Parts: sequence; C-alpha cells; structure tokens
Amino acid sequence: MIGSGRTASFSRISPLLLLVCFLFAGCSGADGSEESKFTADRKRMIVREIAGRDITDPAVLKAMGEVPRHLFVDPVFRSFAYADRPLPIRKNQSISQPYIVALMTQLARLKPSDSVLEIGTGSGYQAAVLGEIVRKVYGIEIIPELAFNAIQRLKELEYVNVRVKQGDGFKGWPAYAPFDAILITASAPEIPQPLIEQLKVGGRMVLPLESKHGVQNLVVMTKTEKGLEKKFVTGVAFVPMTGEVRNREGKNP
Repeated sequence: MIGSGRTASFSRISPLLLLVCFLFAGCSGADGSEESKFTADRKRMIVREIAGRDITDPAVLKAMGEVPRHLFVDPVFRSFAYADRPLPIRKNQSISQPYIVALMTQLARLKPSDSVLEIGTGSGYQAAVLGEIVRKVYGIEIIPELAFNAIQRLKELEYVNVRVKQGDGFKGWPAYAPFDAILITASAPEIPQPLIEQLKVGGRMVLPLESKHGVQNLVVMTKTEKGLEKKFVTGVAFVPMTGEVRNREGKNP
C-alpha cells in the first residue's frame, strides 16, 4: 500500500520536536542492542518524517512511536523498517509508508472511545497504530495467508483490542457496525455501499479513491444526514482493492 505526500517542512519541526521527545521520554540513549537501534530509528522517523511534516495529533504521534514497525515487515527488509517508504510483504502486497499511515489516522479524527473498521489489513501495522488510539479495531483482509499472519502477529504483540478476519472488505463487518471511522488501505473505484451503511452519521471514511483515468486520490468522506461530504487530500498510489468491488466495476453510472 504505497503512498506519497507533500515535501517535509523542517521549519515546523521545533515545537513538535519538543512534544515528540516528551512523548517518547527523550530522543537518545540507545544501549547498542538491535532493539535499541530500532527504537532510535523509530524516534528519528517520527521527528523527521511524521512530526516534521503535517502530523500534529499527539495521539497519532504517540501511536506511531509505540508500534514496532520492524516486526510487521519481512526480516529481509527489516533494516529499512523506519525509512519513510512502503515495503513489500507477501502475495505482492505492501506495507504503507509511515507518513501515509499517520496521515490517514490523523484524518480519521479518532477518539479513545471509537470503534474503527479497517479494510485491507495486510501486515497488521495500520491496525496496530489504530489499536493504540481507539477502543476497538476490526480489520478485514481478503488474502488468507496475510490475514492469518496478521492475526498471529497482533496476538503476539498483545493487541487485545484488535480483531482481524479473512474476508472481502466490500461487505464490511455488519455484526460490529456502526463504526465511528472506516479506513480503506487499498484503492477502490467506488465506495462500497455496505461500508457507507455501516458508518455512523458524523463518522469519517478515509480511502484512496480511483478516478476514471486511473489516478488515485486520498479522500475523506464524512457521513451526514444528507449523504457523504467529500474532501480531497492528496494524490497517492496504493495496491488495488480486490474482490466484489472489481466485479462491480463499470456497472454503475
């Protein structure tokens, strides 16, 4: 799930750097172990690529600093875990670049009491970030192997408030609806109607939406009593959502 965003503005780092250092209890002190190196790399990523850009939500910054991204990537790519870039995972899928994960999470405007649905769980990294912020996360992954691996990984890391199942995200998870927010981490040609129905009024849906010309735009859809209000954020490039959403392509006007 690849993403692209605006160029970093280092002139804005100073006040956020203080916040980040406070949240993570300092920005130095590694003891030379591999785990300490990953911790230092993660802090550096937050300062330069997350807080150093336009991510200002303290809960998002803290969550990004808590989740060990290196445990969600294949061992062969572990040395690149905290570079601000997507990385390949199994089945020709990818784990999104950290900035895009942070951006989508911030755009959802989450509260601790929220219940969130994530479509396209992949490695489980985005679900873990959400799990650091909200009460409950429900993830759906269409590829069986990825779903199984994500379930095992999140269990090992003790994310007891994150539940993942294998299935087609087009259908959502009606048993736990309505949701305060829905994140779709794969590009879709349309917004699945079941997901609209499962989103609370006032809730936000964040997703990469495909145009007729194949361009992907990250958008925020806010559900109102009258329908959906759409806000364009930036251009992105995600792996495509598969399943029922592709079977319906071209059928709607």
